[in-house]
Amino acid sequence: MRRARESDLTALLALEREFPGDRLSRRSFRHLLARAKADVWVCEEKGALLGNAIVLYRRGTRTARLYSLVVAASARGRGIGQSLVAHAERHAAAAGCEVMHLEVRSDNPGALALYAGRGYAVVGRAHGYYEDGADALRLKKRLARALGSAASTKHGPRYSTGPNAGERRYAHSR
Repeated sequence: MRRARESDLTALLALEREFPGDRLSRRSFRHLLARAKADVWVCEEKGALLGNAIVLYRRGTRTARLYSLVVAASARGRGIGQSLVAHAERHAAAAGCEVMHLEVRSDNPGALALYAGRGYAVVGRAHGYYEDGADALRLKKRLARALGSAASTKHGPRYSTGPNAGERRYAHSR
């Protein structure tokens, strides 16, 4: 796992194309890579990106939002989604966050099983949340306290997303 770089844009966009809707654009990725209140993590193997996780933060809060989780179709079933989520949770906790939340398609059993296995609980439903009219489930998890959680990340402690940040996006395994 490592932070995404500008040089990863083409590979990040290729991962996005594996899903039929709600895709991030090159411009959006550039913004996220430069944004102090976002982490873009990638899983790389032999020079190829196999997945990514995007976490958003908001100054003054202790909540993080898993904005997007993408795993290449060819790499599914290898624990990459699990590893990306665990990595994102650890870094959010180290930044002082106590809670991670996300939205996930209600018709995505693989992603729902992943999050349930990591201790996420359903806290709500958003009807017609996605471009195609599919519902989203809102999930939340209390993060374990990080030992020595001084702000070692680029954004410092206590950030999360607000209610309007990235509303069309969701955390999903692809």
